[in-house]
Amino acid sequence: MLKQRVRTAQIRAALAVNQELVVLYWQIGREILQRQQDDGWGTKVIERLAKDLKQEFPDIKGFSRTNLLYMRAFAEAYPDESFVHQLGGQIPWRHNCVLLDRVKAPEQRVWYIQQTIQNGWSRAILEMQIESRLYERQGSAVTNFSQTLPKPQSDLAQQLIKDPYNFDFLTLGKEAQERDLERALVERIRDFLLELGTGFSFVGSQYPLEVSGQEYRLDLLFYHLTLRCYVIIDLKMVEFQPEFSGKMNFYVSAVNAILRHPDDQPTIGIILCKSKNKTVAELALQGMTQPIGVSTHQIGQEVPEQLKGILPTVEQLEIELNTVAAELEAQKDSRLDM
Repeated sequence: MLKQRVRTAQIRAALAVNQELVVLYWQIGREILQRQQDDGWGTKVIERLAKDLKQEFPDIKGFSRTNLLYMRAFAEAYPDESFVHQLGGQIPWRHNCVLLDRVKAPEQRVWYIQQTIQNGWSRAILEMQIESRLYERQGSAVTNFSQTLPKPQSDLAQQLIKDPYNFDFLTLGKEAQERDLERALVERIRDFLLELGTGFSFVGSQYPLEVSGQEYRLDLLFYHLTLRCYVIIDLKMVEFQPEFSGKMNFYVSAVNAILRHPDDQPTIGIILCKSKNKTVAELALQGMTQPIGVSTHQIGQEVPEQLKGILPTVEQLEIELNTVAAELEAQKDSRLDM
């Protein structure tokens, strides 16, 4: 208990220091904007300020010309200081710089900040999520949640599902089948869970369910810790077909009857296809009684056959890198001997 209190105090202290730093940078940025407005751009306000701050605080990093430009951009993007206290100051400064560089729409920046706070994203993860256009993909799947789930569960579940899912961490050939995709996702379960989003807990693949003496198997079964429900994923390497929804409707009903605890929320089914026609998917879900979503996946492409003999293998690259490193070390030693 005492150790946990110490850790909690450390985290709170770090967050407080970060917020003070970000607020300071915002205030410096606002001062730069004011000086440039009063003195004009040609007065080299940023260059002079960078020089003055470095002379006054030589041991403090962060007052370079580049960082001062970020401070100016930060203050210009968020003119209201209350925003800095409530959101911008809750994430590290370098996260804010990434958002200034990579995200232009203010509402998208706010969304990524909120997601970073909620999910504890590192800067690398934030960059990856922006690169994969997570904002545009979140909550855009075709579902019948509004008809089959009560609020606010329906809204939360809708935001849970993306379209498309980005599986660029996989490389599968054109002839790959559903089981190939399933095995690849399970082998890269950490990357898969990251793409699914926070809250997913992996239960199993080819999960068996026995109904009236006959066994059925679910491609992938998860439990969502926030929604408090099971989530079934049925993988397809073809375009969505209306009959897929009937099969998923049965699977969801079976999980509710066999696995669902009285305290659990209703099970959700996700049909993950290579492609889909939105109108066909919407019509197919209209008659379903269980909550089902239809989404698509994007998979990294296999290296073409004509390039396999040209491109180096991982082993060849490692050998080449080790050779270069040895040569550099030898050159370094020879210079020392001279």
